[in-house]
Amino acid sequence: MNRHHVHGAVTSFPALGTTATLLTTDQQVLTEAERILMDELAAIDHTCSRFRPDSELSRINATAGTVTSVSELFAEALEVALRAAGLTGGAVDPTVGRAVIALGYDRTFTALRPQDAAPLPTARPATGWQNIDWHPDTRRLLLPPGTALDLGATAKALAADRAAHRTAETTGSGVLVNLGGDLATAGHAPDGGWTVGVADDHAATGPGPVVTVASGALATSGTGVRTWRRAGRPVHHIVDPTTGRSTEPYWRTATVAADTCVDANTATTAAIVLGEAATAWLERAGLPARLVGLDGTVTRLGGWPHDRAGGPR
Repeated sequence: MNRHHVHGAVTSFPALGTTATLLTTDQQVLTEAERILMDELAAIDHTCSRFRPDSELSRINATAGTVTSVSELFAEALEVALRAAGLTGGAVDPTVGRAVIALGYDRTFTALRPQDAAPLPTARPATGWQNIDWHPDTRRLLLPPGTALDLGATAKALAADRAAHRTAETTGSGVLVNLGGDLATAGHAPDGGWTVGVADDHAATGPGPVVTVASGALATSGTGVRTWRRAGRPVHHIVDPTTGRSTEPYWRTATVAADTCVDANTATTAAIVLGEAATAWLERAGLPARLVGLDGTVTRLGGWPHDRAGGPR
């Protein structure tokens, strides 16, 4: 998802395996806003990264089967992940870690081999989020033996929400944070709102349809970018918890608007996992959504506006 806006200030830099883009309505606060965003990104990376052996998540996964204490930020990230699992009926489940690793996504995406001749391993369905023994009052956690958490479906969106709201509160500026398609806003939007280009996949080139965002958040998930091949078969990073395999592609991309980036990202990930059943689930949730099928057919739900062309403004 790309964004364009005329007023204010903008900066971009690599982060969390993607590109972080920050916009503020007040040009004078951009440096402070960037410092806040980088602070939030560093905290979420040190807490929730699967790819850092020194992260809190790595420590917790290594101690599965024993009770452990977690930090306040990890507790927040875990609560967000468990809420997502409950809202989606388990379509977004943080206990898919072993399945994702088995598919070969055991290192940062840029370090993956595009072609892996190794055979596909035996499927590893998710342990099941309901089997996590979690006590939020004491921040004590017990994972079932052999369980590995993967908070990737929600932690990046949480970072976007936290950074946007902290920046708005600290600087008084309107702010937009975009972390590779996970987009959060806070504070007063510019006149006319933020103009956001919605891509049919994260690597789309050229101008695409645009929407105007006055508040809240957007997220886009898809099966076309973080892909690789294993034993001659295409695989991607969104796993169906019931099978432990990459979800069967039904939607090329799903974009959802919600009050928070966490809720938007939860819905888009669930849509990819649910496939054809996603339309009924999104309608029940009452969330505006734009779904693009494998053949490019666009389905709009919940009052999502008809596409209007646009490019940089």
